[in-house]
Amino acid sequence: MDDLKSKYLSLIADAADESAIEDLRVQAVGKKGEISLKMRELGKMTPEERQVAGPALNALKDEINSALSAKKAALADAALDERLRSEWLDVTLPARDGRVGTIHPISQVTEEVSAIFADMGFAVAEGPQIESDWYNFDALNIPGHHPARAEMDTFYTHRAEGDDRPPHVLRTHTSPVQIRSMEAGGAPIRIICPGRVYRADYDQTHTPMFNQVEGLAIDKDISMANLKWTLEEFFSAYFGARVKTRFRASHFPFTEPSAEVDIQCSWVDGQLKVGEGDGWLEVLGSGMVHPKVLQAAKIDPDQWQGFAFGVGIDRIAMLKYGIPDLRAFFDSDLRWLRHYGFSALQVPTLHGGL
Repeated sequence: MDDLKSKYLSLIADAADESAIEDLRVQAVGKKGEISLKMRELGKMTPEERQVAGPALNALKDEINSALSAKKAALADAALDERLRSEWLDVTLPARDGRVGTIHPISQVTEEVSAIFADMGFAVAEGPQIESDWYNFDALNIPGHHPARAEMDTFYTHRAEGDDRPPHVLRTHTSPVQIRSMEAGGAPIRIICPGRVYRADYDQTHTPMFNQVEGLAIDKDISMANLKWTLEEFFSAYFGARVKTRFRASHFPFTEPSAEVDIQCSWVDGQLKVGEGDGWLEVLGSGMVHPKVLQAAKIDPDQWQGFAFGVGIDRIAMLKYGIPDLRAFFDSDLRWLRHYGFSALQVPTLHGGL
Protein backbone atom coordinates (compact mmCIF):
# COMPACT_ATOMS: atom_id res chain seq x y z
CA MET A 1 0.00 0.00 0.00
CA ASP A 2 2.92 2.33 0.60
CA ASP A 3 4.09 1.70 -2.95
CA LEU A 4 0.57 2.44 -4.32
CA LYS A 5 0.40 5.61 -2.25
CA SER A 6 3.77 6.87 -3.45
CA LYS A 7 3.01 5.90 -7.05
CA TYR A 8 -0.34 7.68 -7.34
CA LEU A 9 0.58 10.74 -5.30
CA SER A 10 3.54 11.24 -7.61
CA LEU A 11 1.45 10.74 -10.76
CA ILE A 12 -1.24 13.10 -9.45
CA ALA A 13 1.34 15.79 -8.69
CA ASP A 14 2.71 15.51 -12.25
CA ALA A 15 -0.74 15.55 -13.97
CA ALA A 16 -0.96 18.41 -16.51
CA ASP A 17 -4.70 18.64 -17.09
CA GLU A 18 -8.10 17.44 -15.95
CA SER A 19 -8.22 14.57 -18.44
CA ALA A 20 -5.02 13.12 -16.91
CA ILE A 21 -6.56 13.47 -13.44
CA GLU A 22 -9.63 11.53 -14.60
CA ASP A 23 -7.45 8.75 -16.06
CA LEU A 24 -5.60 8.44 -12.74
CA ARG A 25 -8.86 8.30 -10.82
CA VAL A 26 -10.03 5.37 -12.95
CA GLN A 27 -6.68 3.59 -12.57
CA ALA A 28 -6.61 4.00 -8.80
CA VAL A 29 -10.16 4.00 -7.39
CA GLY A 30 -12.34 3.09 -10.38
CA LYS A 31 -14.30 -0.18 -10.40
CA LYS A 32 -11.25 -2.01 -11.77
CA GLY A 33 -8.66 0.30 -10.22
CA GLU A 34 -5.72 -1.04 -8.25
CA ILE A 35 -6.98 0.12 -4.87
CA SER A 36 -10.49 -1.19 -5.60
CA LEU A 37 -9.04 -4.60 -6.48
CA LYS A 38 -7.07 -4.63 -3.22
CA MET A 39 -10.27 -3.97 -1.29
CA ARG A 40 -11.95 -6.93 -2.96
CA GLU A 41 -9.17 -9.16 -1.55
CA LEU A 42 -10.30 -8.38 2.00
CA GLY A 43 -12.85 -11.21 1.76
CA LYS A 44 -10.08 -13.77 1.41
CA MET A 45 -8.27 -12.58 4.54
CA THR A 46 -8.66 -13.79 8.08
CA PRO A 47 -10.56 -11.56 10.52
CA GLU A 48 -7.32 -10.51 12.12
CA GLU A 49 -5.78 -9.51 8.75
CA ARG A 50 -8.95 -7.60 7.74
CA GLN A 51 -8.80 -5.55 10.95
CA VAL A 52 -5.36 -4.33 9.91
CA ALA A 53 -5.69 -4.09 6.09
CA GLY A 54 -9.26 -2.69 5.94
CA PRO A 55 -8.66 0.62 7.71
CA ALA A 56 -5.35 1.07 5.88
CA LEU A 57 -6.99 0.61 2.45
CA ASN A 58 -9.83 3.00 3.34
CA ALA A 59 -7.33 5.61 4.48
CA LEU A 60 -5.34 5.12 1.26
CA LYS A 61 -8.49 5.50 -0.86
CA ASP A 62 -9.50 8.68 1.00
CA GLU A 63 -6.01 10.14 0.63
CA ILE A 64 -5.92 9.40 -3.12
CA ASN A 65 -9.40 10.93 -3.61
CA SER A 66 -8.37 14.03 -1.64
CA ALA A 67 -5.21 14.36 -3.72
CA LEU A 68 -7.23 14.04 -6.93
CA SER A 69 -9.71 16.73 -5.81
CA ALA A 70 -6.96 19.07 -4.69
CA LYS A 71 -5.06 18.69 -7.97
CA LYS A 72 -8.21 19.21 -10.00
CA ALA A 73 -8.97 22.41 -8.09
CA ALA A 74 -5.37 23.59 -8.50
CA LEU A 75 -5.54 23.04 -12.27
CA ALA A 76 -8.84 24.96 -12.45
CA ASP A 77 -7.34 27.84 -10.47
CA ALA A 78 -4.29 27.90 -12.73
CA ALA A 79 -6.48 27.96 -15.84
CA LEU A 80 -8.52 30.84 -14.37
CA ASP A 81 -5.34 32.77 -13.50
CA GLU A 82 -4.06 32.34 -17.05
CA ARG A 83 -7.37 33.46 -18.50
CA LEU A 84 -7.42 36.53 -16.26
CA ARG A 85 -3.91 37.41 -17.41
CA SER A 86 -4.77 37.05 -21.10
CA GLU A 87 -8.36 38.40 -21.06
CA TRP A 88 -7.93 41.44 -18.87
CA LEU A 89 -10.26 44.42 -18.97
CA ASP A 90 -9.50 47.91 -17.70
CA VAL A 91 -12.74 48.86 -15.96
CA THR A 92 -11.52 52.45 -15.59
CA LEU A 93 -11.73 53.03 -19.35
CA PRO A 94 -14.80 54.97 -20.60
CA ALA A 95 -17.56 52.91 -22.17
CA ARG A 96 -17.78 52.58 -25.93
CA ASP A 97 -20.20 54.97 -27.57
CA GLY A 98 -23.34 53.11 -28.56
CA ARG A 99 -24.57 53.79 -32.06
CA VAL A 100 -27.79 55.77 -31.93
CA GLY A 101 -30.29 55.50 -34.74
CA THR A 102 -31.41 58.54 -36.70
CA ILE A 103 -34.76 59.73 -38.01
CA HIS A 104 -35.13 59.50 -41.80
CA PRO A 105 -35.44 62.92 -43.51
CA ILE A 106 -38.83 61.93 -44.94
CA SER A 107 -40.20 61.23 -41.45
CA GLN A 108 -38.70 64.44 -40.12
CA VAL A 109 -40.07 66.63 -42.93
CA THR A 110 -43.50 64.99 -42.64
CA GLU A 111 -43.56 65.99 -38.98
CA GLU A 112 -42.40 69.50 -39.84
CA VAL A 113 -45.13 69.91 -42.46
CA SER A 114 -47.78 68.54 -40.10
CA ALA A 115 -46.70 70.91 -37.32
CA ILE A 116 -46.87 73.96 -39.59
CA PHE A 117 -50.30 73.16 -41.01
CA ALA A 118 -51.62 72.15 -37.60
CA ASP A 119 -50.76 75.67 -36.43
CA MET A 120 -52.96 76.96 -39.28
CA GLY A 121 -55.88 74.77 -38.24
CA PHE A 122 -55.44 71.81 -40.61
CA ALA A 123 -56.10 68.26 -39.43
CA VAL A 124 -54.15 65.24 -40.73
CA ALA A 125 -56.12 62.64 -42.74
CA GLU A 126 -54.96 59.25 -43.99
CA GLY A 127 -56.33 56.60 -46.32
CA PRO A 128 -55.51 53.28 -48.05
CA GLN A 129 -52.59 53.02 -50.44
CA ILE A 130 -54.44 50.56 -52.69
CA GLU A 131 -57.38 52.45 -54.13
CA SER A 132 -60.32 51.74 -56.39
CA ASP A 133 -60.34 53.20 -59.87
CA TRP A 134 -63.23 55.43 -58.84
CA TYR A 135 -61.51 57.11 -55.88
CA ASN A 136 -58.19 57.49 -57.67
CA PHE A 137 -59.52 58.79 -61.00
CA ASP A 138 -63.28 59.09 -61.58
CA ALA A 139 -64.15 61.01 -58.41
CA LEU A 140 -61.34 63.45 -59.22
CA ASN A 141 -62.74 64.26 -62.67
CA ILE A 142 -59.93 62.43 -64.47
CA PRO A 143 -61.39 61.13 -67.77
CA GLY A 144 -60.76 57.64 -69.10
CA HIS A 145 -58.47 58.87 -71.88
CA HIS A 146 -56.23 60.89 -69.54
CA PRO A 147 -52.51 59.92 -69.78
CA ALA A 148 -52.35 59.41 -66.00
CA ARG A 149 -54.57 56.35 -66.41
CA ALA A 150 -52.17 54.65 -68.84
CA GLU A 151 -50.25 51.61 -67.62
CA MET A 152 -46.98 53.38 -68.38
CA ASP A 153 -47.77 55.81 -65.55
CA THR A 154 -49.94 53.86 -63.07
CA PHE A 155 -49.50 50.53 -61.27
CA TYR A 156 -52.64 48.40 -61.69
CA THR A 157 -53.43 45.30 -59.64
CA HIS A 158 -54.27 41.98 -61.26
CA ARG A 159 -57.84 40.85 -61.87
CA ALA A 160 -58.81 37.21 -62.33
CA GLU A 161 -59.69 36.14 -65.84
CA GLY A 162 -63.33 36.97 -66.54
CA ASP A 163 -63.51 39.65 -63.83
CA ASP A 164 -64.60 42.77 -65.71
CA ARG A 165 -64.43 45.17 -62.76
CA PRO A 166 -61.95 48.04 -63.11
CA PRO A 167 -58.68 46.97 -61.45
CA HIS A 168 -57.54 48.57 -58.24
CA VAL A 169 -54.45 50.77 -58.40
CA LEU A 170 -51.58 51.81 -56.19
CA ARG A 171 -52.72 55.36 -55.55
CA THR A 172 -50.97 57.90 -57.78
CA HIS A 173 -51.64 60.79 -55.36
CA THR A 174 -53.21 61.31 -51.94
CA SER A 175 -56.24 63.05 -53.47
CA PRO A 176 -58.44 59.97 -52.82
CA VAL A 177 -58.01 60.73 -49.11
CA GLN A 178 -59.63 64.10 -49.75
CA ILE A 179 -62.65 62.44 -51.37
CA ARG A 180 -63.01 59.96 -48.52
CA SER A 181 -62.67 62.73 -45.92
CA MET A 182 -65.32 64.89 -47.62
CA GLU A 183 -67.65 61.90 -47.87
CA ALA A 184 -67.20 61.13 -44.19
CA GLY A 185 -67.26 64.63 -42.72
CA GLY A 186 -68.82 66.89 -45.31
CA ALA A 187 -68.06 70.61 -45.32
CA PRO A 188 -66.52 72.76 -43.98
CA ILE A 189 -63.25 70.86 -43.89
CA ARG A 190 -59.58 71.73 -43.59
CA ILE A 191 -57.11 68.82 -43.88
CA ILE A 192 -53.70 67.77 -45.14
CA CYS A 193 -53.10 64.27 -46.51
CA PRO A 194 -49.48 63.05 -46.24
CA GLY A 195 -48.51 59.59 -47.44
CA ARG A 196 -46.84 57.30 -49.95
CA VAL A 197 -47.88 57.40 -53.60
CA TYR A 198 -46.80 55.35 -56.61
CA ARG A 199 -46.04 56.14 -60.24
CA ALA A 200 -44.10 54.25 -62.90
CA ASP A 201 -41.13 56.59 -63.12
CA TYR A 202 -37.47 56.39 -62.05
CA ASP A 203 -34.63 58.88 -62.42
CA GLN A 204 -32.66 61.38 -60.34
CA THR A 205 -35.79 63.32 -59.36
CA HIS A 206 -38.46 60.60 -59.66
CA THR A 207 -38.93 57.22 -58.01
CA PRO A 208 -41.69 54.58 -58.36
CA MET A 209 -42.69 55.23 -54.76
CA PHE A 210 -42.46 58.68 -53.21
CA ASN A 211 -44.10 60.77 -50.51
CA GLN A 212 -46.61 63.54 -51.02
CA VAL A 213 -48.71 65.87 -48.93
CA GLU A 214 -51.90 67.41 -50.25
CA GLY A 215 -53.99 70.11 -48.62
CA LEU A 216 -57.71 70.80 -48.85
CA ALA A 217 -59.83 73.62 -47.45
CA ILE A 218 -63.56 73.81 -48.16
CA ASP A 219 -65.83 76.59 -46.88
CA LYS A 220 -68.34 79.13 -48.20
CA ASP A 221 -66.02 82.06 -48.89
CA ILE A 222 -62.60 80.61 -49.71
CA SER A 223 -60.72 82.10 -52.67
CA MET A 224 -57.36 81.88 -54.46
CA ALA A 225 -56.15 84.64 -52.16
CA ASN A 226 -56.54 82.28 -49.21
CA LEU A 227 -54.59 79.65 -51.12
CA LYS A 228 -51.73 82.07 -51.82
CA TRP A 229 -51.58 83.22 -48.18
CA THR A 230 -51.60 79.62 -46.92
CA LEU A 231 -48.77 78.54 -49.20
CA GLU A 232 -46.61 81.58 -48.47
CA GLU A 233 -47.08 81.11 -44.73
CA PHE A 234 -46.18 77.45 -45.07
CA PHE A 235 -43.03 77.99 -47.12
CA SER A 236 -41.90 80.87 -44.91
CA ALA A 237 -42.24 78.72 -41.78
CA TYR A 238 -40.68 75.69 -43.46
CA PHE A 239 -37.61 77.43 -44.92
CA GLY A 240 -37.21 79.88 -42.05
CA ALA A 241 -37.34 82.99 -44.27
CA ARG A 242 -40.05 85.07 -45.87
CA VAL A 243 -40.79 83.31 -49.18
CA LYS A 244 -42.73 84.88 -52.04
CA THR A 245 -44.74 82.75 -54.45
CA ARG A 246 -45.68 83.15 -58.09
CA PHE A 247 -48.76 81.51 -59.61
CA ARG A 248 -48.74 80.37 -63.24
CA ALA A 249 -51.89 79.24 -65.02
CA SER A 250 -52.02 75.51 -65.59
CA HIS A 251 -54.55 72.68 -65.97
CA PHE A 252 -55.45 69.85 -63.62
CA PRO A 253 -58.69 67.86 -64.03
CA PHE A 254 -59.60 68.21 -60.34
CA THR A 255 -59.15 71.99 -59.98
CA GLU A 256 -60.52 75.01 -61.87
CA PRO A 257 -58.84 77.44 -62.09
CA SER A 258 -55.50 75.62 -61.70
CA ALA A 259 -52.06 77.04 -61.05
CA GLU A 260 -48.51 75.85 -60.74
CA VAL A 261 -46.71 77.57 -57.89
CA ASP A 262 -43.12 78.85 -57.98
CA ILE A 263 -41.12 80.02 -54.97
CA GLN A 264 -38.57 82.82 -54.97
CA CYS A 265 -34.95 81.63 -54.99
CA SER A 266 -31.42 82.30 -56.15
CA TRP A 267 -28.34 80.27 -57.03
CA VAL A 268 -25.16 81.32 -55.22
CA ASP A 269 -21.95 79.39 -55.96
CA GLY A 270 -24.00 76.44 -57.11
CA GLN A 271 -26.17 76.41 -53.98
CA LEU A 272 -29.90 77.08 -53.94
CA LYS A 273 -31.12 79.77 -51.53
CA VAL A 274 -34.87 80.03 -51.04
CA GLY A 275 -36.52 83.34 -50.20
CA GLU A 276 -34.09 85.67 -51.92
CA GLY A 277 -32.93 86.65 -55.41
CA ASP A 278 -34.82 87.04 -58.64
CA GLY A 279 -35.11 83.39 -59.64
CA TRP A 280 -38.14 81.11 -59.41
CA LEU A 281 -38.47 77.38 -58.77
CA GLU A 282 -41.62 75.38 -59.47
CA VAL A 283 -42.60 73.30 -56.43
CA LEU A 284 -46.28 72.30 -56.55
CA GLY A 285 -49.63 72.33 -58.27
CA SER A 286 -52.79 73.87 -56.87
CA GLY A 287 -56.13 75.44 -57.63
CA MET A 288 -59.77 75.78 -56.67
CA VAL A 289 -61.54 72.44 -56.27
CA HIS A 290 -63.53 71.54 -59.38
CA PRO A 291 -67.33 71.49 -58.85
CA LYS A 292 -67.49 67.92 -60.20
CA VAL A 293 -65.07 66.79 -57.50
CA LEU A 294 -67.30 68.36 -54.84
CA GLN A 295 -70.32 66.63 -56.34
CA ALA A 296 -68.52 63.27 -56.33
CA ALA A 297 -67.84 63.79 -52.60
CA LYS A 298 -71.55 64.62 -52.01
CA ILE A 299 -70.93 68.33 -51.33
CA ASP A 300 -73.10 70.97 -53.01
CA PRO A 301 -70.81 73.13 -55.21
CA ASP A 302 -73.41 75.91 -55.24
CA GLN A 303 -72.89 76.45 -51.51
CA TRP A 304 -69.30 75.38 -50.92
CA GLN A 305 -65.96 76.03 -52.58
CA GLY A 306 -62.34 75.70 -51.63
CA PHE A 307 -58.74 75.13 -52.68
CA ALA A 308 -56.44 72.16 -52.93
CA PHE A 309 -52.70 71.74 -53.45
CA GLY A 310 -50.13 68.97 -53.56
CA VAL A 311 -46.37 68.97 -52.98
CA GLY A 312 -43.76 66.22 -52.86
CA ILE A 313 -42.35 65.73 -49.36
CA ASP A 314 -39.21 64.20 -50.83
CA ARG A 315 -38.67 67.21 -53.04
CA ILE A 316 -38.99 69.88 -50.36
CA ALA A 317 -36.74 67.75 -48.13
CA MET A 318 -34.12 67.85 -50.88
CA LEU A 319 -34.49 71.63 -51.20
CA LYS A 320 -34.21 72.38 -47.48
CA TYR A 321 -31.46 69.94 -46.55
CA GLY A 322 -29.37 69.96 -49.74
CA ILE A 323 -29.92 66.34 -50.77
CA PRO A 324 -28.94 65.99 -54.46
CA ASP A 325 -30.46 62.65 -55.48
CA LEU A 326 -33.99 61.44 -54.71
CA ARG A 327 -33.02 57.79 -55.20
CA ALA A 328 -30.74 57.93 -52.15
CA PHE A 329 -33.84 58.23 -49.94
CA PHE A 330 -34.61 54.57 -50.64
CA ASP A 331 -31.13 53.00 -50.90
CA SER A 332 -31.00 51.94 -47.21
CA ASP A 333 -27.43 53.26 -46.97
CA LEU A 334 -26.63 53.71 -43.27
CA ARG A 335 -23.80 56.12 -44.06
CA TRP A 336 -26.24 58.36 -45.93
CA LEU A 337 -28.79 58.12 -43.14
CA ARG A 338 -26.23 58.97 -40.45
CA HIS A 339 -25.25 62.04 -42.46
CA TYR A 340 -28.73 63.34 -43.34
CA GLY A 341 -30.72 61.78 -40.49
CA PHE A 342 -32.04 63.56 -37.42
CA SER A 343 -31.74 62.91 -33.72
CA ALA A 344 -34.86 61.53 -32.05
CA LEU A 345 -34.77 64.60 -29.79
CA GLN A 346 -35.10 66.98 -32.76
CA VAL A 347 -38.89 67.02 -32.58
CA PRO A 348 -40.34 69.63 -34.96
CA THR A 349 -42.27 72.35 -33.13
CA LEU A 350 -43.10 75.92 -34.11
CA HIS A 351 -42.00 77.37 -30.77
CA GLY A 352 -38.77 75.37 -30.73
CA GLY A 353 -37.89 75.91 -34.38
CA LEU A 354 -38.10 73.46 -37.25
